[in-house]
Amino acid sequence: MAHHIPKLVDAIAASYREIGGINHIQGPNLPSRRTIETILLDLEALIFPGFREQELIEEHDLRFVLVEKVSRLCRTLTTEIQKSLCFEKRLHDSRQASSAASSQQDMHDCREIAEGYSMKLIEDIPAIRRMVQLDVEAAFAGDPAAKSTEEVILSYPGVEAIITHRIAHQLWQQQVPLIPRIMSEIVHGKTGIDIHPGAEIGESFFIDHATGVVIGETTRIGRQVKIYQGVTLGALSVKKGKANQKRHPTIEDNVTIYSGATILGGDTVIGEGAIIGGNVWITSSVPPGSKIYNLPSDYIRRNQHNEYLPDFQI
Repeated sequence: MAHHIPKLVDAIAASYREIGGINHIQGPNLPSRRTIETILLDLEALIFPGFREQELIEEHDLRFVLVEKVSRLCRTLTTEIQKSLCFEKRLHDSRQASSAASSQQDMHDCREIAEGYSMKLIEDIPAIRRMVQLDVEAAFAGDPAAKSTEEVILSYPGVEAIITHRIAHQLWQQQVPLIPRIMSEIVHGKTGIDIHPGAEIGESFFIDHATGVVIGETTRIGRQVKIYQGVTLGALSVKKGKANQKRHPTIEDNVTIYSGATILGGDTVIGEGAIIGGNVWITSSVPPGSKIYNLPSDYIRRNQHNEYLPDFQI
């Protein structure tokens, strides 16, 4: 088998030369997905002290533990943000080539900016914790099956997704490249919940059962909103040139959206206190306090002769 390896290597290397668009051989070092997963775990440990540790944290050791965690997080997060900033600079740089000196200066400049972004995120952890506490309380209050907030924190995928979103959204607001999307896709892979980091989500947000939920980039969600599995808050088909326009719906306060509902369009507003039933398709605004649902008569079955079929529901 060993004598075949040089030929295989030559073929793969030739494909690098022939197939463009998915190569990054001479580009700047990109953020590490594996390191970002570790960063998320460290951030969760700061948000939920005692929930993510292998060992019990004693009160008198708390400050020492925090110093170690925050110091490590500052280093790793700054390095990954620096990589993303250097990538974006090269991506948008009009120069065809740069000297070693200018590249070193770029690295230094990106490092300084990255340190500021990292510090801002860590400074915002108390505010993120306040939002997350309200999300946990909303999940506990909104699910009769929940026995404790500890159960919610440890086991609910919807809560894990919204925690990650709160973190990714903060970095998105700072215009950090790449990393917010990587974070959102990491939790998407784990939970089946796809929340774009650009989405604006108010406090006390709860996704029950969670799987299959999609929340698009320009979605705005108010306070005390509850949605169920399979809900899509998406965009109507638009051209790439309209990417900077509002393309996704606005959900006002105290709205409940049941499973399988699809709500599309940047001009679509679901009014405060509305209840959206399961499997509905909405592309226009709904007044406050409305109840939108499919009538059973819409689903009466007919045969090929347009005759009613018997209803065997029990």
